[in-house]
Amino acid sequence: MSKQGHDKGGMTVREAGHKGGEARKDELGHEGYSELGKKGGQRVHDLVNEGKQAGHGRRK
Repeated sequence: MSKQGHDKGGMTVREAGHKGGEARKDELGHEGYSELGKKGGQRVHDLVNEGKQAGHGRRK
């Protein structure tokens, strides 16, 4: 049995994600892929701020 817990000989989830990311970058080009990353980063920022406003970001 392989390290991933299966014996099918396929790629790992990490390898599949990398392959998909490379395909998406080829599809969008460098500028488009960069913009996509900025949008994702902004969304994370917004979610963190929403959580803080809701009181979930407080530590005691």
